Amino acid sequence: MGLLMSEGGRQGVESLLPRDLLSDATVFISGGGSGVNLGIATVLADLGAKLAICGRTESTLEAAAELLRSRGANVVTAVADVRDAAAVDSAFKLTEDALGPVTGVVCGAAGNFAAAAQDISSNGFRAVVDIDLIGSFHTANAAFDQLRRTRGALLFVTGGQSRMPFAFQAHVGAAKAGVDQLMRSLALEWGRYGIRSNSIMPGPVTGTEGMKRLGEGPGLAAWTDSVPLGRFAEPAEIGRMAAVLLSPIASYVSGAVIAVDGGLDLTGSSLVNNSTMKNTTP
Repeated sequence: MGLLMSEGGRQGVESLLPRDLLSDATVFISGGGSGVNLGIATVLADLGAKLAICGRTESTLEAAAELLRSRGANVVTAVADVRDAAAVDSAFKLTEDALGPVTGVVCGAAGNFAAAAQDISSNGFRAVVDIDLIGSFHTANAAFDQLRRTRGALLFVTGGQSRMPFAFQAHVGAAKAGVDQLMRSLALEWGRYGIRSNSIMPGPVTGTEGMKRLGEGPGLAAWTDSVPLGRFAEPAEIGRMAAVLLSPIASYVSGAVIAVDGGLDLTGSSLVNNSTMKNTTP
C-alpha cells in the first residue's frame, strides 16, 4: 500500500499483478482509442490480453493499436459508432473471427462537454445520452451471445456525475446514472448465464481530453483540492482496477460500482461546483 501511495500510477503493472493474468482473455473496448479507455487497454495488453478496440475514427484506432502492439499485444481495430447497433454487431463479429469470442467487454465510449442546463440543446443532451447510455446498451447487447459462451464479464465506465450533481453536467449525470442502473439490471438478469456486470468510476485522470474540458471552468486546482489523496490518477491506476474486475480475481463481484477516484466520492462536488459557478455570469 505504501508503495502505491508513494509511486502513484507509475509503478509497473507487472510488479503488482501476475504477468499472465489475462493471457486467456479477449477483451473488446468501446472508445478504446484514447483517454481512460486506452489506459485500460494498455494495462490489459501488459497482462497478456488479446484486444479489440472500437471507435469512430480509424486513424485514432490505428495509432492506439500501434502502441498496444509495441507492448506485445494481439490487437484488432473495429471502426463503429456505438449509436449504430448494426455497426456494433459487426464489430463483435469481426472480433470473434479474428480473436475468438470475447471474455470481457469494456463499455467505455462517452461524450462530454460543459454547459449550463438551460444552454444545452435537445440534440446536445440526446447526443451524450445516445453515446453513453444507448451506446453502452448496444455494446452489451451485441456482446451477450459471446459472453454467455465464455461466462465473461462486462465493465461499464461511469463517473461521479452518476451519484452527485456537478455544475454544467446535467446531461452527463443523467446518462451515467442510466449506465449504472443498466449495469445493475444486467448483473441481475445475466448472472444466471455466468456473466458478471460491474461499473468502474474514475475520478480526475491526468492527460485526458475529458479533464481538459471539465477543468476549464473551475480550474484543475479545484479538482485536485476535492480529492483526499490530493492528486489526479494516472491512466494505469484506472487500468489496474479494470484488469482486476475483468479477471478471475473478481469472480464473485457483480453489480458493483467501484470508485477509483482518490476519495472524491467521499468529499462531494461542492468545491468544483462553487468554483465553476463563481466564474460564470448568472
